[in-house]
Amino acid sequence: MLKRRFHVSFFNSSCEMEIEVITKEDLRVFEANLIKAIEELFKQYHTSLNERPEGYKTSDVRKILGCCTNKLVSLRISRNLRTKKVGGTLYYNKDDIKKLVEEGF
Repeated sequence: MLKRRFHVSFFNSSCEMEIEVITKEDLRVFEANLIKAIEELFKQYHTSLNERPEGYKTSDVRKILGCCTNKLVSLRISRNLRTKKVGGTLYYNKDDIKKLVEEGF
């Protein structure tokens, strides 16, 4: 990047200002860095898709416990069921489900 000072006059006033001139080489370096950063984001996204969290989805828990969605909400609020939200999907802790089944829920 090149820095240059210019004298500018307009509307009966003048001032000196410093501007930065971007070269084609600066743009090439920026492009390479940007592409590298985007590729890294895609790699992270791809690996996160492959790592499925431990736990059951809502529909599975409803079948296991034989309850409705509102009951699951109530159990979450009362802290009897721990959840992890990945994307827009809730995953319920397997140990908590097992404990509720053993208690005869």
